[in-house]
Parts: sequence; C-alpha cells; structure tokens
Amino acid sequence: MNRRDFLGAAALVPLSLSTAPPDWAGLRRGLKGTLVRPGDAAYDRSKRLYNPAFDRIRPGGIAYCETSEDVAKCLAFARRTGVAVTARSGGHSYAGWSTGSGLVVDLSRLNAVTHRAGLATIGPGAKLMDVYTKLAGHGVSIPAGSCPTVGVGGLALGGGIGAVSRKYGLTCDRLVSVRVVTADGRVLDCDAIRHPALFWACRGGGGGNFGVATSFTFRTHTAREIGHFFLRWPWSKAAAAVAAWQAWAPGAPDELWSTLHLIRDRGGLHVQLAGTYLGGLTGLNRHLAALVAKVGQPESRSARVVPYLTAMRIMAGGPGPRTTFSAKSHLAYGRLPAAGIAELVAWVARPGQHAVLLDAFGGAIGRVGVRDTAFPHRAALYSVQYYADGTSRTWLRGVHGEMRAFLGDHAYVNYIDPDLRAWRSAYYGPNAARLAEVKAAYDPGRVFRLPQGV
Repeated sequence: MNRRDFLGAAALVPLSLSTAPPDWAGLRRGLKGTLVRPGDAAYDRSKRLYNPAFDRIRPGGIAYCETSEDVAKCLAFARRTGVAVTARSGGHSYAGWSTGSGLVVDLSRLNAVTHRAGLATIGPGAKLMDVYTKLAGHGVSIPAGSCPTVGVGGLALGGGIGAVSRKYGLTCDRLVSVRVVTADGRVLDCDAIRHPALFWACRGGGGGNFGVATSFTFRTHTAREIGHFFLRWPWSKAAAAVAAWQAWAPGAPDELWSTLHLIRDRGGLHVQLAGTYLGGLTGLNRHLAALVAKVGQPESRSARVVPYLTAMRIMAGGPGPRTTFSAKSHLAYGRLPAAGIAELVAWVARPGQHAVLLDAFGGAIGRVGVRDTAFPHRAALYSVQYYADGTSRTWLRGVHGEMRAFLGDHAYVNYIDPDLRAWRSAYYGPNAARLAEVKAAYDPGRVFRLPQGV
C-alpha cells in the first residue's frame, strides 16, 4: 500500500485499554446527548435492537450521541476503562453485534438529511425510508436498501444492495466522503484525497471495524417516475423460475432490477418476483414477457409506473412488528446447475417458516473494480439470503451447508453470520489483507472488537 495512504496515521501508537473503574456519571455529565443506564426508566426500550432475539443482552450504558464530539468522549471512556464499545445506527445487525454488555454508542440522533448541488449529507442514524422521503422532496435519491428502518450507517459501510443498484451502483459506490471518529478520538473527514485508505475501507469493509462514522456525503441521482412489478407463480414453477430468472436478471438492462423469493409460510409455498424498472411501461412489459415465456404464465401479475418514492415504499412493505429471525447468505458467482436448483427448492419446501431471497447483481455493480472499494463481490450474478423465523438455526445451517457445494464460500458482510469460520475470505475476498492494514493503522489497540472484527 502507498505510504501516503496513512498520512496522519503515523502518529498513532498502540492504544492500551486501561482498567480504571468506569465513571458512568462522569460520562453522562460530559455528553451533549443522553446516557441511559440500567435502572433508568428508558433502559428496557433503549437496549432493544430490531430483532427481539437479542433482548436478553443488557448493556452497561447506551449513549445517545448528538455530535461527533460525543462519540469521541465515549471512545475515550472505553480506552480509559477497558469497557467494550460498539456502535449502533439502526440496530439491524443479524448477529446482534450492534449491542453488547459494555457501552453502546447509539447514533440514532445523528439523522439529519440535507441536499445541495447534487450531494446528500446524511447522518448514520437516518432510517432508509426517512432518507427516501426527504430526498424525494428535492427530486433526488441514492441507491439504498428496502428495509425501511435500517440505518444508513450500517448499510453504506458494508456495501448496500438496493432496488436501483444495477443502474446506480451500491450505496457505498455513491459515497463521496465520510466523517469518522477514530479509536484515538480524532474526527477525520475522509475522501479520495484525505485519509484515502480509511475512505476505501468504509466502502464495503463493514461497520464497527475502523471507527465510528458520524456523517456520509453521497452523490445523488434524479428520482423520476419508475416502473414497479410483481409476479407470482404456483410452487410447481419454482425450479423453472429460478433457472429462468438467473439467466435473465443479471444480464438485463441496467434499468431493470429484480428479486426472486422462494417462501414457505403459514399460507403455504410461494414463488414471487418483484422489481423496478427505470423506464416506461412498454419496455417493462417487453422484458417481463421474455421471462414469462421461459417460466410460464404467473398466477398474478402487476406492472405499473409510479412516483419514485411510492416504489420505494412498495418495496419496503412497511416496518412491520419486531419479529425474531436469523439469516445466512451466499454470493452466486455462477448460475446454479439443475441439481443445485432442485436442492434449493427442496430445502424451501421443508416444514417451517423460511425463505430464500435472490437479488440481482450485474450492471453498474459489476463495472467497479474488485479492489476499487472494499466490497469485493463485483463479479457475482446475484446474492442469496436464507431467512428463517424464530431462533433455531437448524434449517439455516442445513440449507447453507448443502448449497455451499454449488455456491462456494462467498458471503455478504451486511448479512453477518456468526457461524462462518472462514469469514475473512467469505466477506472480503482479495481485499482482506488490505483491510487488516487499515485496521492496524487506525485502531492499533483494537478498541473496536467485533467477534468477526477485521
């Protein structure tokens, strides 16, 4: 790595975590924001993540930070006392790693969304639907995810797959600059010139590894009317739908993005396709006809052009209740053969409530170099997310293990998986070594200590 990449980092020395008794009262007095502790009236609500599976975890404190300086004070507290510290933006970590028994640095109050001259500056705690709504008022948007309550911080730091990614790239691909509070308390503005190695790592290297991001600036795109579609086939068409979709979706025009879902729920077995099209209804119907010709006529079908914000709301489907779940992932670098498709369909048909979600890659995602950002999966055709209701991981481990023979060991860091052993190569591929160098430069004392921390 070029020596100048660490300009300004050379003054760092390894930070030894102390064992001084934690002065929680002093931390509370020093914050502009709010510190919530066990016994406080707001504690039970404040400690909760999106997934109720982690309600049992009891942090020593939750600091609702209002400024970068608040974050720096929290990190100084962690260095002095040795109290474990973790950052939380939306609280959607699949492994529950946006909480812990130590200090949670909550970024939900850093949620401002502003737009000027084609750039959007967004706080890490801003939720996706709020981002879409506020930017729509300016006639613009950024490519982001579909879950309405996900925080921008976690999404962008791990990559950011969304409903217009094939046209505009991943969320991290639109990042122009990011403000980061590093382990030693410095507040750094990072971009292609200033702290470029840290900026590179913040585009796909995962949250909680290198510092606490407190502000993101993205290039926006125009938010015009957009096509939205939804098709549903009987379960007997599941194998045909997977085979046809994986040949159709990754190579479609950039304007077309789609997600194919194989679902088993209380209502039975379902095959569903949804997506967006940045074009008119005539073109959308023509592209859908090519897929239908391979799969067969769907049971139901809708295709219409709607305002951009309406399409994002449809894809989000509403926040819904807090529901216990677990998940795993793969990245498909090649098409599943017939045997792999049969295996996948058979696993979804097993008893339980679970789903497999396939999101199309290609387009703008694949035109970024593997090493240009920390996100390495540029050659993938699509992502695979295995999702199961409840706390049992038996079905997940079974389907993931069987599909490994067909899909290999690639995984998406934003679907972080505590079961993975070779997680460094699975998440980061050829970028793992460089990420370790960035970690050593900006957090030599490992103040940030995720179980799967770089």
